[in-house]
Amino acid sequence: MRRTQTGHAMGLSRMSAFRVHSPLAKALSLCSVLSMLTFAALPAYAQTGSDAASQYAVESAKAQQSLLLDVAKVGKRLVAVGDRGHILYSDDNGSRWVQAKVPTKQLLAAVFFIDEQHGWAVGHDAQILATRDAGATWVKQYEDLEMEAPLLDIWFRDRNTGYAIGAYGALLETTDGGANWESVSDRMDNEDGYHLNAIVSVKDAGLFIVGEQGVMFRSADWGQTWETLESPYEGSLFGALGTDQANTLLVYGLRGHLFRSTDFGSTWEAISLNTENNGPLEFGLSDGSLLADGSVVVVGHGGTVLTSRDSGQSFRVTNRADRLSLAGIAAMDNGNLILVGQGGVHLASPTGADLGQQ
Repeated sequence: MRRTQTGHAMGLSRMSAFRVHSPLAKALSLCSVLSMLTFAALPAYAQTGSDAASQYAVESAKAQQSLLLDVAKVGKRLVAVGDRGHILYSDDNGSRWVQAKVPTKQLLAAVFFIDEQHGWAVGHDAQILATRDAGATWVKQYEDLEMEAPLLDIWFRDRNTGYAIGAYGALLETTDGGANWESVSDRMDNEDGYHLNAIVSVKDAGLFIVGEQGVMFRSADWGQTWETLESPYEGSLFGALGTDQANTLLVYGLRGHLFRSTDFGSTWEAISLNTENNGPLEFGLSDGSLLADGSVVVVGHGGTVLTSRDSGQSFRVTNRADRLSLAGIAAMDNGNLILVGQGGVHLASPTGADLGQQ
């Protein structure tokens, strides 16, 4: 049930150690005001104790306006995650938001719900958080304090079986709802340790992962084995999205590149994205959502909102007037959109424009 990437004090001096096309589109490359982390690739993940569990996110009256990186619709509730461990939820279509009690101050990159009560969020320090009450309270299931690298996305097949992915090819699996997580990165042919950005399900097909330098992996058996695919693009891909059609998905990333496949990634078609007055779209694309009516919405830098009513064959391109970068999107029952990113929460029309400015 989803659509379904730190602190300035680290300093720009560390950027030279970070790969130019890092996968942190949903955070690190999303906002220029944030600096980049140096990742430390470790051979194993460590399940630590509760010594850091008391570090709860600080309550802030401005959390709704802070950097948010993902949002999910959970029944009638909206749940958003972002910087400084902020998790917010709204029960009135995004008009008012309540800050949840969250046992971390680290940036959170993604959130996923398998039903209206059970959800997970991932972020820096390879942290995985879980909720059983629709996002009101959270517990820490997993972290690696020494890794100094984030998990970037998470997906569950049911309440027990799930996968988390992230920096340096990290792939974690749980078969008990997150009580235990195991590294299964060796299931992939990713010797260079390319960062993994997004994991999604594709209707009647299986799982799909995209990442740095255009890497692609698919699994027809829902995560047990993975096949490496030839990518249509050598630049980093920041997101993927299954449509309402069997075997059909979209992948997207740097400089407005968006591709569509109808055969589970075996072949690809480049989708042309043209702005109304300025030629081809060149803003990076970071996240997308399949709406209840089958429509597709993709968001990205420069206030970009793409909408499609033909399963991604063509898109209407909107660039919001504020030009703030967007990282996540969810739809309300009335068709309006909840957008998150720079500046926090934005309520928008079905085309992405501010309400009242369509």
